[in-house]
Amino acid sequence: MIHYFSENNFILRNKRKRKKWIHNTIINENTKLGNINYIFCSDEQLLKINIEYLNHDFYTDIITFDYRENDIISGDIFISIDRIKENSNINKSNFEEELNRILVHGILHIIGYKDKSIEDSKLMREKENYYLNIYKNLQ
Repeated sequence: MIHYFSENNFILRNKRKRKKWIHNTIINENTKLGNINYIFCSDEQLLKINIEYLNHDFYTDIITFDYRENDIISGDIFISIDRIKENSNINKSNFEEELNRILVHGILHIIGYKDKSIEDSKLMREKENYYLNIYKNLQ
């Protein structure tokens, strides 16, 4: 199951389409859907999580807690709506595209993709772009 929660006033549109897209992404990566919780929050809320659980004292757009068991994909994905807005301005993309990039980025992390090295980051970006194109064409 895929669930969406908001800890601020953010309202996600196109929930069904996004659920279908995320589920198809998981299947396409030869894994199975368990329980995915997307939690939309503010910069300050995500900073507290970053400090408390990761000992990182900086803003970030996403923190993913991976509860995967074998090929069953489960996790909690915290997303800062403030960062998404800022990143869309920096990257000269629209908010919805940046949001979708982060939604799939979290799933790809749980599946096992990394982004710390240059090579890993390049593969992650290729996967994000691939799945973003699928979303654009999804009915």
